[in-house]
Amino acid sequence: MVKVKKNKKFMSKNQNGKENGYVIPIVDVKDDFPEEDRFPHQVYLTVVAPGEIKGPHHHKIRYAMYTCIKGNIKIVVKNSDSYEIYYSGEDHDYATVWVEKGYPTALINLEKERESMIINTPNPSFRECPNDEHEVDFDPRYLTREIR
Repeated sequence: MVKVKKNKKFMSKNQNGKENGYVIPIVDVKDDFPEEDRFPHQVYLTVVAPGEIKGPHHHKIRYAMYTCIKGNIKIVVKNSDSYEIYYSGEDHDYATVWVEKGYPTALINLEKERESMIINTPNPSFRECPNDEHEVDFDPRYLTREIR
């Protein structure tokens, strides 16, 4: 099971009313995303080198919730009989993609010349369940980088 939530960018202004950046809310208890019993136990940054792939692997205990904040990524999730593809990053509304435990996943950096940075907010944390990263076979056709 996978859920996706687009994240709206809010422009911020300095004391003189000039735009000085932006804020992108990723997790808010008021959104009911994810449900309260699946709320994150940890926040960490994953960096994927240009054109590289993290995974594929799956977690038997831990849920994952990915939000690409720099660059663009393709997230490939393997179901029992098919593959689903999701995107997050600068060109994809900084979407947050929540992946149920037990679903094998690969994170693919779509950028040719720069790193992609992903905030992962899992439950439970990787310190709460060490050794919960399990390798899995993936059809190589779904691990294409589609470099821009």
